[in-house]
Amino acid sequence: MSGEVPTVPGVPVDTPVDVVLVDDHHLFRTGVLASLDARVRVVGEADTVDSAISVVHQLQPPVVLLDVHLPGGDGGGGAEVIKACADVASHTRFLALSVSDSAEDVVAVIRAGARGYVTKAIDGTALSDAVLRVAGGDAVFSPRLAGFVLDAFGAAAGDVATGDDELDRLSAREREVMRLIARGYSYREVASELFISIKTVETHVSAVLRKLQLSSRHELTRWAAARRLL
Repeated sequence: MSGEVPTVPGVPVDTPVDVVLVDDHHLFRTGVLASLDARVRVVGEADTVDSAISVVHQLQPPVVLLDVHLPGGDGGGGAEVIKACADVASHTRFLALSVSDSAEDVVAVIRAGARGYVTKAIDGTALSDAVLRVAGGDAVFSPRLAGFVLDAFGAAAGDVATGDDELDRLSAREREVMRLIARGYSYREVASELFISIKTVETHVSAVLRKLQLSSRHELTRWAAARRLL
């Protein structure tokens, strides 16, 4: 990354983000607990659809780390949990954390309302980053999974709203950078995806924010989501 530290609006930088961890494998939950850094605090755990719904309603954390495949409920897994917790969605966001990288699983939980999807190959620091970004309003995906979401929601990478004067202010490269940053990619991941330097990514992001009259990547994510560019 470029040295930036993810923060959550309105929360002091030294205050950890509370998280509920939902997975039906105790050993995996133990591993996640050991891997997350001091920026994240696990305040509750669950291992079934029913227990997850109960714990989320009880604690209403800023973020829920949620496995896609869970026993219990009506068999809908993580997507069922998200839908059942729609009444707390204004202040609780869901980040799917799963061994599965299938398009069907990704699209199902995003349609249900998840703000992101990362695979269990992620390391502890990157997962902590993802939690903070989701808590702050970003959409976060493991890089290869973003395409599934774009395809499912009709916003392929080449689509441009030609009538949008704001988009017309951006160069083709700036649009590429804008989309990746808005989806929650780190500067390093953008640089790797586009085969450019991190410094060049920083330059493009500064230009994008200036041209769109936005002040942060959180505002950029909201701007892109409103135009169905995520």
